[in-house]
Amino acid sequence: MAKKLLITIDTEADNQWDVSNGISTENTLFLPRFQELAENYGFVPTWLTNWEMCQDDRFVRYMKPKNDSGKCEIGMHLHAWNNPPEFPLEEKTDQRAYLIEYPEEQMEAKFDTLLESLRNRFEAPVTSHRSGRWALDERYAALLAKKGFIVDCSVTPHMDWTMAPGQTGLPGSDYSQSPEHPFELYSGLLEVPMTIRRTHRFAFDALHEPKDVLRQGKRLVKGQWQWLRPPKNPSASALRGLLDDVDSSADTYAMFMIHSSELMPGGSPNFPDENSVDDLFGVIEKAFSHAAELGFKGQGLTAFAKDYYICRRTD
Repeated sequence: MAKKLLITIDTEADNQWDVSNGISTENTLFLPRFQELAENYGFVPTWLTNWEMCQDDRFVRYMKPKNDSGKCEIGMHLHAWNNPPEFPLEEKTDQRAYLIEYPEEQMEAKFDTLLESLRNRFEAPVTSHRSGRWALDERYAALLAKKGFIVDCSVTPHMDWTMAPGQTGLPGSDYSQSPEHPFELYSGLLEVPMTIRRTHRFAFDALHEPKDVLRQGKRLVKGQWQWLRPPKNPSASALRGLLDDVDSSADTYAMFMIHSSELMPGGSPNFPDENSVDDLFGVIEKAFSHAAELGFKGQGLTAFAKDYYICRRTD
């Protein structure tokens, strides 16, 4: 069976890395470019959508027909700090709140509000999910299963987020010992972890200033955790190399991720202008082209999870 390229987009307001930033959704203007690029290679993006994007008529008008025709999937992405209803929460840091900082009944109220809105706006089931700021606990997993979700993709193998506190000071989730392969997070709920692997490559196309030579040399000698995600000054060769690693392994998929706001000039710290976004799209196209050449096929998260369970039952 062909390996799958799972394209996931955290679909959210503009520049949410700046905690003082208000809520705007201008990045919706720039999303068709990405959707159409994925379609050109037969890939199926999963747009993991949060509250404000779900309320954006422009986003819904464009994505609903795509979702209806199977050219994309609409999933859920919950940002607890601005997802209604509002509840008081102790403020010990200047960081964004995790959903897991709230009591269970308040977690469920926020969850239900977004889920109902997504279902109503897109007139379709919503069964895939990624948490805001990658945070999960047992209560969250149980809530996903209770609400009929089939797949989650919040786990980042080898990453420890405990030094990234929430609003109350609660540490983030520690995935440093989590597996790289899919596993059942809760009965009937498949966890499909983000693709992160140890690599020892010198990425020549990541050399933009003198200090980059030292950084890439260190990466070559000591290795580095490589995400299938374009960072600032992205490297097509690094992403292609990671796809090669997945292709030569027993892995059944590679998961790409990006934020919707990174597709807009000035929508993120990493891509501040039109030139940087054009460069980003050039890197993404090279990665998608390479994935297609390797034989990766496109699939939404829910379809992947359903196929996984079917294969497991027949093994």
